Parts: sequence; C-alpha cells; structure tokens
Amino acid sequence: MLDWTDRHCRYFLRQISQHARLYTEMVTTGAILHGDRTRFLQFDAVEHPVALQLGGSDPVALAQCAAIGEQFGYDEINLNCGCPSDRVQGGGFGACLMNEPEQVAAAVRAMRSATSLPVTVKHRIGVDDSDEYEFMQRFVATVADAGCKVFIVHARKAWLKGLSPKENREIPPLRYEAVHRLKLAFPQLTIVLNGGLRDVSLGELQLQHVDGVMIGREVYENPYFLAEVDARLFGNGRPIAARDEILAHMIDYAARELERGAALNHITRHLLGLYRAQPGGRAFRRVLSEGAHRPDSDARLLLAAREAMDALPSSAAA
Repeated sequence: MLDWTDRHCRYFLRQISQHARLYTEMVTTGAILHGDRTRFLQFDAVEHPVALQLGGSDPVALAQCAAIGEQFGYDEINLNCGCPSDRVQGGGFGACLMNEPEQVAAAVRAMRSATSLPVTVKHRIGVDDSDEYEFMQRFVATVADAGCKVFIVHARKAWLKGLSPKENREIPPLRYEAVHRLKLAFPQLTIVLNGGLRDVSLGELQLQHVDGVMIGREVYENPYFLAEVDARLFGNGRPIAARDEILAHMIDYAARELERGAALNHITRHLLGLYRAQPGGRAFRRVLSEGAHRPDSDARLLLAAREAMDALPSSAAA
C-alpha cells in the first residue's frame, strides 16, 4: 500500500478496529538509512500491533533497518516480495525477488540475527510464466529454512512487464486453492491469504483453510469494513464504534497534528470513505476534498463535512 497506509491512515483505522494488525506502507532501506528515518518510521502507540514493511534486497541493509525498526517499537518486520511496480523492480526488490529465493533467505537470516522481532515475508503465488505451484513451494521452502515462519500470500501472480500495479491487482486471476495447498504442505507455518477479500464473510470462509487474511484496498476504500472484524474474527464483544464517534476522535487527532506541522489534506484524504454508502456521504467527501487544501482550513473542516450531510434531504445520494 505504498503512499496509502501512512501513520495518519493507520491511526484512523485503529479507531475502527482494536485488533487488526496494521502494516506500514513499504519503506525502502535507502529511505531509512539515508533519509529522515523519523519521518518515515514514527507512529502513535495506539497503532499497535503494527508491522514495518521493508523494501530492499541487500541483507546487510535489511538487517540494519530491522534493528532500527525494533528500536522504533514495531511489532513485526515484513519483507515485501510482492510489489510489481517498475520503480520497485528497478531497485531489485519486490516481486522480482521471488526469482531469487536464496537471496531472500539470506536477507531473512540477516534480519533475524539483527532483531528479536518476527520477520515475515509477503509474496505472490508466482511471477510471469513461473506461476506453477511448485515455483511458489520452492520459494517458501527455501525462505522457511532461513527461519521465516509467516508468509502472507497475494493469491495472484505478478506480471513484471506489461501490466501496471493496478492491473496486477485485477487482471491475473485469483487462485485461492494454491494458497490452501501451500498451507497443507507447510502446516507448521503461518499462512495468511491476501487478495480480493471484499467482505468479512469471505474472510471467515478462507479461515477454514489458512491461518489469517490480509485485506488492503477494500479497507482503504471502505474503512468502516473493519467495524465487524473485532467481533467476528477476534471474538471481541465490545460495542462497534459509530462513524460519528470515529470522526470525533479524528477531529481531535487532526487538531493535534496540525499543531505539530502536519498538512490537513494528508489526514483527510484517508477519511473520504468513512461515510461510504451512507446518506449524504457524497457531501461529506466533497467538503473534505474541496476544503482540505485551503490554507485557512483546520480540524473544524471535518465537523463541517459532517454537518453538510445533515443539511441534505434524507433521500440524498451517498
């Protein structure tokens, strides 16, 4: 979720679910080692449990970044071996690493030696014409021998050339059965399924075959999706937070962050889907979209967006 699941997004999602594990956007080793690591890695304590997703291929650099991630307080270090973008491929990491399982294994060993945190790997079921089950099985077996115990599997292969990242999320067919087969082959590993899960019921169904499910785009576009997760997947019986309650938390958060120098639109862009499919939801999105870039706007814009919903007839489109 590069450029999507930043700290503002994760804080917002944590207001909806207390238990879902949150992942950072992919952060490259170069950004951490040579850039403003505080800007890339800082997060609010409320975000726990939260995993740091790294992009890179050099074992030494990845080990250094894993140690830094632990110092910052993350709960997990995740290596991305699934992103197919040209920019990521140009750096020699992401999905193209599935073609180099020994390199990934070396990176996992180095990271595990540098941190006490769990080191996990996110990958595809294949790349290009290497999409037979045996290709993925060899990759997982090699990396598991290096000590990785958790594999998050996007149940589509990736085309490294010819498809955009968006097309790579939509055109290659989903093959859940390949991930189910992987779990049967490696019962000792934790296998998490990702891809195409658009409702909680489908996630529950997949949990009959795998150990966990990861949901990305649907949660971002329809964040209140997470409201059912704690009760249905984690057995937490606490009352589900209402949308207005979540918005109230975000108004307070935005006010604090603006005092620290954050840009309002960097926060509000994550909230656009909060009232998705609700009466007046379109008005809410319009007020935020039009007002967040204005220099005189502040946290009260979120309240104004909510009030715009009430000002419409009850039949207004969502």
